[in-house]
Amino acid sequence: MSRAAARPGPLLLGVRHHGPGSARAVRAALEAARPAAVLIEGPPEGDALLPLAADPGMRPPVALLAHAADDPGRAAFWPLAEFSPEWVALRWAQEQDTPVPVRFIDLPAAHTLARQDGGEEPGGVRPDPLAALARTAGYDDPEHWWEDVVEHRGSGTVRDPEAAFEALGEAMAALRETYGDKGAGAGSRDLVREAYMRQKMRAARREFGDDYAVVCGAWHVPALRARTTAAADRKLLTGLPRVKAETTWVPWTHRRLARAGGYGAGIASPGWYAHLFAAPDRPVERWLTKVAGLLREEDRQVSPSHVIEAVRLADTLAAVRGRPLPGLAETLEAVRAVMCDGSDVPLALVEDRLVVGDVLGAVPDGAPAVPLQRDLTRQQRSLRLKAEAQEREVELDLRKDTDAAKSLLLHRLRLLGIDWGVPAASRAGTGTFRETWRLRWEPELSVRVAEAGIWGTTVLAAATARAEADAAGARELGEVTALAERCLLAGLAEALPAVLRALADLAALDTDVARLAKALPALACALRYGDVRGTDASALGAVASGLAERICVALPPACAAGLDADAAAELRGHVDAVHGAVGLLEAEGLRERWSAVLRGLAGRETVPGLIRGRAARLLLDEGRLPAGETARLMGLALSPAAAPADAAGWIDGFAGGGAGGGTLLVHDDRLLGLIDAWLVSVPEQSFIDVLPLLRRTFGAYEAGVKRTLGELVRRGPGAAPAAGTAPEGFAPDLDPARAAAVVPLVRLLLAGAGAAGAAP
Repeated sequence: MSRAAARPGPLLLGVRHHGPGSARAVRAALEAARPAAVLIEGPPEGDALLPLAADPGMRPPVALLAHAADDPGRAAFWPLAEFSPEWVALRWAQEQDTPVPVRFIDLPAAHTLARQDGGEEPGGVRPDPLAALARTAGYDDPEHWWEDVVEHRGSGTVRDPEAAFEALGEAMAALRETYGDKGAGAGSRDLVREAYMRQKMRAARREFGDDYAVVCGAWHVPALRARTTAAADRKLLTGLPRVKAETTWVPWTHRRLARAGGYGAGIASPGWYAHLFAAPDRPVERWLTKVAGLLREEDRQVSPSHVIEAVRLADTLAAVRGRPLPGLAETLEAVRAVMCDGSDVPLALVEDRLVVGDVLGAVPDGAPAVPLQRDLTRQQRSLRLKAEAQEREVELDLRKDTDAAKSLLLHRLRLLGIDWGVPAASRAGTGTFRETWRLRWEPELSVRVAEAGIWGTTVLAAATARAEADAAGARELGEVTALAERCLLAGLAEALPAVLRALADLAALDTDVARLAKALPALACALRYGDVRGTDASALGAVASGLAERICVALPPACAAGLDADAAAELRGHVDAVHGAVGLLEAEGLRERWSAVLRGLAGRETVPGLIRGRAARLLLDEGRLPAGETARLMGLALSPAAAPADAAGWIDGFAGGGAGGGTLLVHDDRLLGLIDAWLVSVPEQSFIDVLPLLRRTFGAYEAGVKRTLGELVRRGPGAAPAAGTAPEGFAPDLDPARAAAVVPLVRLLLAGAGAAGAAP
């Protein structure tokens, strides 16, 4: 029989959101009172979704997501963990033989979203009631006070759970009387919310009398108990802005519960709270056993004796501090001292994995979702690409159909702003057919999916539409070239025509050679990936070739005299990038045209020495500049008439930049002799000026190269070694037998490289 007759009004259960002690007390109070209905703080739009909480596929932590129908980015979450009092009340009502009606009674999300600037939790900012009560009880830390008074109190020790809630309500009434409603938020948000809650309570009273329970934040209890008129509450609610809101359930994570800002809940230790709620007895012993298991998985030597000693230490610390049971602080101190040898490094792992944790909830398939979310879920299942809260690294082999499909999905999601996966550096030597991704599913990605739903009902359609829109809105060439590369990576063949039109239009109008040079390597890279993935990128190749031709025309005037050192260094980088890009393009005659440009730059005295030297080196590496011509150009650049700074720049361009210049000098005594002769002829003051540049150039060489160059300079460049002798580390003559021994291995390596280059 209900105890409503003995209670002056409904059962008001003021709780701390996401508190396991509150959750246990709520269950005990509901079991004792057996109310005819349960009202819970939450948006009424979620009432239709409450039956899903009983679905076997629903596994907390989850959150009720509400977003504006015409602006999905304007969203709010109501997170619920297994140890949340609201979740416990909801499940208690559903688990009864005759299910008890349960309803949400907070201000509708339609009003909350209309008053929200986005990216925040529902509710207002108010004085911390726990801090005030903790100070009154003589505690410095409100978390310690709450643990001692509520969380460490088992439900079996509560003889009258209603009395505990009554005492907490009285304490909150005193606090509200002291603080008033200051800090309740602009427009007295809490007052408006509480007016709406009272209206919903009046409706429940008409249906159930006083035989109902209300589960809400403890701060609201005095306001819900206060005697006010319906007219006064209606006045507060009149004229509130509203938007059309849509709601659904979404998975949540412990890590998100631990965040105080954004969509977090501000719980410092959700993993610890989940343990306290789930442990049937001896929570400290069970917790330290978990810690020992984790540390053993990380190859730390932790034995049962460590657990026993840690339990003793935690109990001793709690006794010294006058606490009823060891709290999180005591257990962590015991773990650090006993299991971690005083080190904070393994302790940080415990705090990350167990105190916070990477638990990810789940929602049933029947939960409402935008079509884009359903398509994403279907692809995740078909590709066996599970969404997980813990970050993990995935390596994909693009030659495999399944891995290629995973890559396409992740690239399409990134184009939509859904960064479930982030590209990472692949291990060396894997070629262009491998990709590495770091995956972590964050709860707010559900909002990004809802936002992206305006572009289409499937991931492919949405990514295509988004790419076309981005191309139409692009104002700079670099934006479109990057977009073209992303389209090829994402396999968006239908979006490429629009992107290429925008690319051609912007390229035709852009006359800045630096921007053109920045754009070309991205296009060449896109063509390379298109070939690896089997994507038809012929149209993109035509655009890239046209862009390269324009660079060939515009680059020589841009390298005219007057460039300062920084501008010359930037242009040198562009020359290197364009040279690499031209090597990837297959347009007829393009490489010959580019070589002619480089030859013109190398021989023009008005071009800065840094760029002349780089052009000469690129031609030499391509076999398009004879050794004699190379020596002539170097001789001119290092002649006494040349300015020392310009000559040093030529050396840096030719032999620096990690281009293998040191090895070249080792094998060409003539070039080394020219540099040596120039160095000894530089005046002292000029030598001091160019010394930093020369040190940067030669300092980048490998130790073995520098040692060999020193030996060659010591004996004099051009001087032949004595008969039957050779520099240290070299044989006097070629040994044909030893050389032939490596031929089979070289053939094997070349065959492997050819196979990798030809891989589809």
